[in-house]
Amino acid sequence: MSTIIHPQSVPVVHVSTELPAIDASQLTAQALRHRFAIQPDWEPELRREPSYMQRPSAQAAVLIGLTTPAHAHDELHVLLTLRGKHLSTHSGQIAFPGGKVDDNDANAQAAALREAHEEIGLDPERVQVIGQLPTYITGSAFWVQPVVALVQSGEALAPNPQEVDEVFEVPLSYLMNPAHHRLHQMEFEGVIRQWYSMPYLQPARPQAIERFIWGATAGMLRNLYRFLQARLPSNSA
Repeated sequence: MSTIIHPQSVPVVHVSTELPAIDASQLTAQALRHRFAIQPDWEPELRREPSYMQRPSAQAAVLIGLTTPAHAHDELHVLLTLRGKHLSTHSGQIAFPGGKVDDNDANAQAAALREAHEEIGLDPERVQVIGQLPTYITGSAFWVQPVVALVQSGEALAPNPQEVDEVFEVPLSYLMNPAHHRLHQMEFEGVIRQWYSMPYLQPARPQAIERFIWGATAGMLRNLYRFLQARLPSNSA
């Protein structure tokens, strides 16, 4: 969605409290590897946003990085960035590391890893790609390939100040609980537009920080929820 609106002020028309949260047993590294290897029969909920920008389409890739726990009892977290406020597109928004696929990138996976290294200093050697989600087309004409990966925790990241203001993490279990998925609706340029948000109150000092996850990032997370919600084949154990 366009940055000319204030997303927090757009009315919420539905919260998905009728849907079940993904069980913790399905949110482990082992369970996620297995699910992506089996590939259940499913359909993404969100594929394309209404266009609001006249420009040629561009191929892009993002890394949905799931940081592996340092201790057995800890849970996976999702790596997210706060984009720089000076950027020409989606400035000041929360996003996955990623960007345009370059001509010298072998594929979307290579582009996602390269962009994550350039944006937040994530060493590709710390990343294990486990799968991809369907392409998500943004209103700004980016055809985005989400690449899902496990990321070894422990090493400090180094955000590139030219692109990223902050890097932070949100528990995967929080994002995979649809009670936190809020559907917004508004009319913009004569078109009714809907999109999800997943606000997260991050513990911090001196006070907690609200991370307003919305738009394309929330849409791809909603598709990840649908992927994890899909029934596996009976012979996949």
